Amino acid sequence: MTRRTGELLVLLVFVVAAVLVWPRPHEAPPPYYANPIRTPGVLNPEVTEATIARTICVHGWTRTVRPPSNYTTDLKRRQLVEYGVGGDLGDYQEDHLISLELGGHPTDPRNLWPQPQPWATHVDATENDLNDSVCSGRMTLAEAQQRESALKHGG
Repeated sequence: MTRRTGELLVLLVFVVAAVLVWPRPHEAPPPYYANPIRTPGVLNPEVTEATIARTICVHGWTRTVRPPSNYTTDLKRRQLVEYGVGGDLGDYQEDHLISLELGGHPTDPRNLWPQPQPWATHVDATENDLNDSVCSGRMTLAEAQQRESALKHGG
């Protein structure tokens, strides 16, 4: 190997390493899971296996219990500090650990956490699928709640 080839090889390695570690200012923060101590999940006492036909299985029912955005935005600001994560508010969705579609408490802070995007959008589809499984009788409410909690706690 000539000296020139060696110098080019060293330069190439340096450039590749720099590209790999160079900060990307608009890159979403890495995903993380809900802290089970801070966000254990809390159930809405109005939603039980006996009440699903008039609560979570009624189209549009979640709109009747969803908290206002000013409440969830203020909570998200505080929880981002508590979770020790950075980024813009828009990098996160204040999400219910046990979703409203599965009988999670609408406003209890122990059931809400700042879930990173785009994972939050992906999880929304899973929440809808679990709701469909409960409402069609393929899964119990408790089983769906347990699956959702495990998904968001990383277990």
